[in-house]
Formats: sequence, C-alpha cells, structure tokens
Amino acid sequence: MKEAAVEKYLRERVEALGGLCEKFTSPGRRGVPDRLITWPGGRMELVETKSPRGGLRVAQYRDHERRAERGVRVYVLYSKSEVDGYIASQVRSR
Repeated sequence: MKEAAVEKYLRERVEALGGLCEKFTSPGRRGVPDRLITWPGGRMELVETKSPRGGLRVAQYRDHERRAERGVRVYVLYSKSEVDGYIASQVRSR
C-alpha cells in the first residue's frame, strides 16, 4: 500500500465524521506533517501518513520533536488499520 492511499483513506474517514482534513505545507520548512485535522468543536491535530514500510526522514523527526517540546503531538499512521484506530480514539474522546 502506498502512502497516498493511507492519506486518502484518512481524509475520507475524517470528512465522513464532519472534520476537515487539509494538506499542511509550510513554505521554507522541511518535515512538517502531511495533514492538519480540525474536528467539530474546534480541536486540531497534526497527522503524518506513511506507507507500511515507510519511515520518518530526519527533518520530519526533528519537526515532530520540536512540536512535542511545545505540547503538540503529531500522530504517525502507517496503514488503514492505524487510521481506523486513530479515528476510533477521536470519536471516543468527543
């Protein structure tokens, strides 16, 4: 399975639940997460998608660490089943 398939599945699942799943880019900054998710009620999260065999690049790892130091978690999802688990955890926390 390709990373694009995981990312597309994430977008479809989030939008089916009324959320926004926007492509996140930051010109001039490498390693930012793939998606900015906004859930109904205003909660926002960052998600990085990867293929099952993929891994984080050094720039991505550094970016995620900088965010963690500021209290922001970046979810890294490697498969459709991990997307399902992420979605289930978000539905439970509403």
